[in-house]
Amino acid sequence: MTIGVVGYDRPADVLAVNESAAGDIADRRPVVSRGGGRRSAIRPPAGKLEAAESQLSRVDKALLPRTVAAAIRSTDTHLWTATELNLWTRPDERARQVGVLDSGKKVPVTGREMLGRQEIVLDGQARWVTSGYLSDEKPDAGPSIGGQCTNGTSVPSSVSPNIQAIHQAVCANFPEITTFGTFRGDGEHAQGIAVDIMVSGERGWEVAEFVRANYSALGVNYVIHARNIWSVERSGEGWRGMEDRGSTTANHYDHVHVTTY
Repeated sequence: MTIGVVGYDRPADVLAVNESAAGDIADRRPVVSRGGGRRSAIRPPAGKLEAAESQLSRVDKALLPRTVAAAIRSTDTHLWTATELNLWTRPDERARQVGVLDSGKKVPVTGREMLGRQEIVLDGQARWVTSGYLSDEKPDAGPSIGGQCTNGTSVPSSVSPNIQAIHQAVCANFPEITTFGTFRGDGEHAQGIAVDIMVSGERGWEVAEFVRANYSALGVNYVIHARNIWSVERSGEGWRGMEDRGSTTANHYDHVHVTTY
């Protein structure tokens, strides 16, 4: 899979100076004299320019075109994406999402970080992603969803095809796991679209990451393990902590819960 932007809607000028704060900084249109000659654009005195820029927020100052251009020019570090990451136009709450960056891609980074997001360079444009999911090392591809289930386990035929696919994939890659909880009388389990994969510790995280990495092929909606949740809807945020529910099982320390579509 190549670096791609899903539903890409390139803004006309995502790096422009905030108009309300700096609309009077300069009029860059050429000025034509009465005699038809062309003369240089009129620029405000340096003091006025500095005063206008001083009204900008810390983020808007960081997004001034010349500042961004300098950051892009000085980029000399490349990092790997450890998961799928949402692409944002800004690091703050005014940001617009303009696509998704695939996992396992190497991208230039400017070294700038603000408000929990890091700046990267994509197709010559500055974009922002959630901090903490860029790595010096390429992520291990890990196991594939192919292979045969040979340990004799199964799930009821009446569960959803996605649950059957998850059982097949997990069984083939983690044959020591022999307990898969599907139907019970509540919520998504009663609908046949959820499964509890009984595994814990480091192996539990390996299973959780395996399911998350193959979410699209397996029809996964969200995954829970060890008081952490990952969901398709908020995939760019990675694993998110959950409140304490009071017990090992309720906090999903002894199993990986998967809900599918």
